[in-house]
Amino acid sequence: MSGVTQKFSYDLRDKISKKINKLPMKYFDKKQAGDILSRITNDVDTISMNLNQSLTQLITSVATMIGVLIMMLSISKIMTLAALSIIPIVLIVMLIIVKKSQKHFITQQEYLGKINGHIEEIYGGHNIVKAFNGEEKAIMQFNDLNEILYTSGYKSQFLSGLMMPMMKFIGNIGYVVIVILGGFLVIKNKLEVGSIVSFTQYIKNFTQPISQMAQIANLIQALMAASERVFEFLEEVEEPQDSENALDNSKIVGNIKFDHVKFGYNEDKIIINDFNADIKAGTKIAIVGPTGAGKTTLVKLLMRFYDVNGGSIEIDGYNVKDYKRGDLRQAFGMVLQDTWLFSGSIEDNIKYGKQNATHEEVVSAAKAAHINHYIKTLPDGYKMKINEESSNISAGQKQLLTIARVILANPKILILDEATSSVDTRTEILIQKAMDNLMKGRTSFIIAHRLSTIKNADLILVLHDGDIVEQGTHQSLLKKEGFYAKLYNSQFQK
Repeated sequence: MSGVTQKFSYDLRDKISKKINKLPMKYFDKKQAGDILSRITNDVDTISMNLNQSLTQLITSVATMIGVLIMMLSISKIMTLAALSIIPIVLIVMLIIVKKSQKHFITQQEYLGKINGHIEEIYGGHNIVKAFNGEEKAIMQFNDLNEILYTSGYKSQFLSGLMMPMMKFIGNIGYVVIVILGGFLVIKNKLEVGSIVSFTQYIKNFTQPISQMAQIANLIQALMAASERVFEFLEEVEEPQDSENALDNSKIVGNIKFDHVKFGYNEDKIIINDFNADIKAGTKIAIVGPTGAGKTTLVKLLMRFYDVNGGSIEIDGYNVKDYKRGDLRQAFGMVLQDTWLFSGSIEDNIKYGKQNATHEEVVSAAKAAHINHYIKTLPDGYKMKINEESSNISAGQKQLLTIARVILANPKILILDEATSSVDTRTEILIQKAMDNLMKGRTSFIIAHRLSTIKNADLILVLHDGDIVEQGTHQSLLKKEGFYAKLYNSQFQK
């Protein structure tokens, strides 16, 4: 059973791992990361441990009951029927207790996930919690969740714990019935005293497995609650499958067309109404607008993190849905405001977008991103181990590493979402020069809040409330004295 349960747990984790990569982004928008992690760790562990204990005991108990039942029938069919009369009572009592306790087991697993989500969130933002004196509020939130977890855990264990003494009590009633009936049959000379003695021993062996099954009822109910959460996750609706006749991404040039694009993260709340744009390959496109205008959303649609609700997005005349998601995203290089580094060496982090890159290529990319000099000052250089929380690497340096990663990947289309927001002015100028060289001959999308950084863009798209309200070069838009001019001037007013 240990082998079976471990293999079952292995398969579950394997399916969950594959499922995560097939789920749409909107699922993760609605769920706490800690709750998802709890399903993968706590719930699967609960299934593994309880399945090992409960199933072994269940098989043993059932086998014992069948064997004892055969022996009881061989002694007296009438007494056996009398002994079996307690079974309906046992089942009724078990059903009543299970019905009342199961909802508490479900709540217990649910709030275990919520507590994990809360801890993961608070720990991830520990500096912010400290900075804004949010410790007391965080503790209060934890206490509220912990109180519900305690209550549900107590009630579930208490109710399921009632089964054992209840089964023993019912078993003793059956024992009394058998003794009285056996005495009556002996008086009528239909049964011998020795048979009664044997039967009383068998009835004890018959009721003992029932008591044992009652004892493992809490394990089974916890197993069921955890299984429900895991299989609920595995049954979530996946992203639509890629086309079987997907296009080859190696021929992507970079002509992009947004044709009457309509989108909302919730279908009842549309944020991009009717977006149209025709972008030629090799063009440097700047996307500007106030917060919430839909700038970053456009990029997410372009890379198919989300699919449009209406209209279409085309690359080189073909709908983005005609490409496999992996192949499509391989044609893009992205640098976001939020940097992401994984635990590993600096070189491994830079090589993330091109695993087969040589060390010389990595160094060349680092030089282009102006991070090579800093890396050489580190104790182990490119072999130095880092992680997302590395305190010896500043936010700006992390961002330079992600820029080096994109430079090394050498994509057909670039997406820069405020890529220099975390670097100082001097470094920003250097990065801007490196980016200008990188963007030559490539279709580039630059999402910018600081409008001074996009003066040399070939085309500026001005978004407001999900629509393009203006488009043109920096100088032509200033001459119009429209929405863009107001945005630009507002950043330079004294």
